[in-house]
Amino acid sequence: MTRTIAVTGMVGIALLAATVVAQEKKLSRKDLPPAVEKTVAEQSKGATIKGLSSEVENGQKIYEAALVLDGHNRDISIDKNGRVLEVEDEVALASLPAAVQDGLKRAAGKGKLGKVESLTKDGRLVAYESVVTMGGKRHEVQVGPDGRKLAHPE
Repeated sequence: MTRTIAVTGMVGIALLAATVVAQEKKLSRKDLPPAVEKTVAEQSKGATIKGLSSEVENGQKIYEAALVLDGHNRDISIDKNGRVLEVEDEVALASLPAAVQDGLKRAAGKGKLGKVESLTKDGRLVAYESVVTMGGKRHEVQVGPDGRKLAHPE
């Protein structure tokens, strides 16, 4: 009986994990709804489109465009109506205000900062983030536009 419950639980966890992984779907431009295609066309002017995908977040279908613009990565999240929800832009650490540079370095501690991205939501800069590597482990750190460490990822 206990073994049956354990096996059933493991199967349930495996199915849940498969569902989460299966949510992101690679797309081509012809697969995009017209409003999303229009936004992708506008946002990708002068850029190279690396990939398009969709996924379901909190029950809402979100479209994502991965771009390269002027040699930097840019990821854009778009809702089904073509509204830009979030933009992540790769930025040079040295180009950021001193308070943000210091905040990221403090948040990283003795770890090594990876590429830095600005995070804009609904047209408003909300954070800078980076992946920190220390002791072979990686974790994300975020600071606000004022350089203060954020308690939780935006």
